[in-house]
Amino acid sequence: MHAAVVLLSIGVGLSQCSEYNKVLKSGDLQEKLDFAQASLDSGNCFRALPLYDELMQLSRGTERAPDIHWNRALTHDCVNDFYLSKYYFQTFAKTYPNDARVEAALFRAALCSFYLSPPASLDQTDTRTAIDELQLFMDRYPSSSLRDSSQTMVDGLRNKLEIKAFENAKIYHTTGNYKSATIAMENAMTDFPGSPYQETLQFLIIDSHFQYAKLSTARRKLERYNDAIQAFHTFASRFPESTYLPEAQGLFDQSVKAVTDLNLEDNNSSANR
Repeated sequence: MHAAVVLLSIGVGLSQCSEYNKVLKSGDLQEKLDFAQASLDSGNCFRALPLYDELMQLSRGTERAPDIHWNRALTHDCVNDFYLSKYYFQTFAKTYPNDARVEAALFRAALCSFYLSPPASLDQTDTRTAIDELQLFMDRYPSSSLRDSSQTMVDGLRNKLEIKAFENAKIYHTTGNYKSATIAMENAMTDFPGSPYQETLQFLIIDSHFQYAKLSTARRKLERYNDAIQAFHTFASRFPESTYLPEAQGLFDQSVKAVTDLNLEDNNSSANR
């Protein structure tokens, strides 16, 4: 019984393969259209792809062209080829601006960019592109039923950028590149004012200034300890209940003592000259 089922399955597969090859070689446009549509509807999109590529050429300038263009974009989306799917949805909107599916096409194109956005640890160029395209869609269709979905995706993408900015700044701090760390942290705080990482970044700015001062030449220590002191005042005023406050206070106290000692040394040096 089992062997019979296997043989039947093989026979069906060979039959389908033979039918597919027959359709590929066929000169019957309608036959190709029907087979491509059936393949797309059943999720057998890899079979539909070469057919729609050919049908695009055969239908150029005809009334069937918009539907074929649309289905070609859907087929690339079906096989997770989001770069080409996005391209075809965008060209659909440009080529057929009066088609009722233009709004959906632009949303799907932006959705492809959303899918192309990589994890936060990688380069975020595609993430920024996705944000721009989703924002453009919302601006163009402010009353769209897809607006809430678009905004949710934008929020998620922006959160990814926040994580990326935070992690980049932390790497500078961890590797002892304290000057770059303070710049990166201040930029991250400016770019993402509502970020949940603001408190941690503000604390790390104090520590970065302090560690940078310790590593500096005697001529630059005073300026950099004062930077740490100023950073502490900013932190304490913004986050008076922070769990980082005791550690921040310790950095502040050490910075104040270092400034006092440096000023004393400078005064003694001046007096001896």
